[in-house]
Amino acid sequence: MTEAKIAELDAPTNSFTEAERAAIDYAERLAQDHHSMDDAYFDELRKVFTDEQILELGMMIGQFIGFGRLLAALDLEPKVCEIP
Repeated sequence: MTEAKIAELDAPTNSFTEAERAAIDYAERLAQDHHSMDDAYFDELRKVFTDEQILELGMMIGQFIGFGRLLAALDLEPKVCEIP
C-alpha cells in the first residue's frame, strides 16, 4: 500500500476497490465487532470473495490482530512513531 492509499483510510471518499473496501470492513469487524458478523454479512462478502479467500483473509486478519494484542500485552509497542 502506498502512503497516499493509507491516507485515504479515514477519508469520506477514496479510491479503494470494492474488494479492498470489503477487506477493510472485514478486518474492522473482526477486530471491533465480530458478533455483528452473521450469515447475511458473509453472503455479502461472497459477492466479492470466494469461500477460500474469506477464510484466508480471516486467518491473516486474525494473525495481525493477535500479534498486535500480544505486543500491547507485553508492552512492546513503540511509544512514539518517528516520522523522518
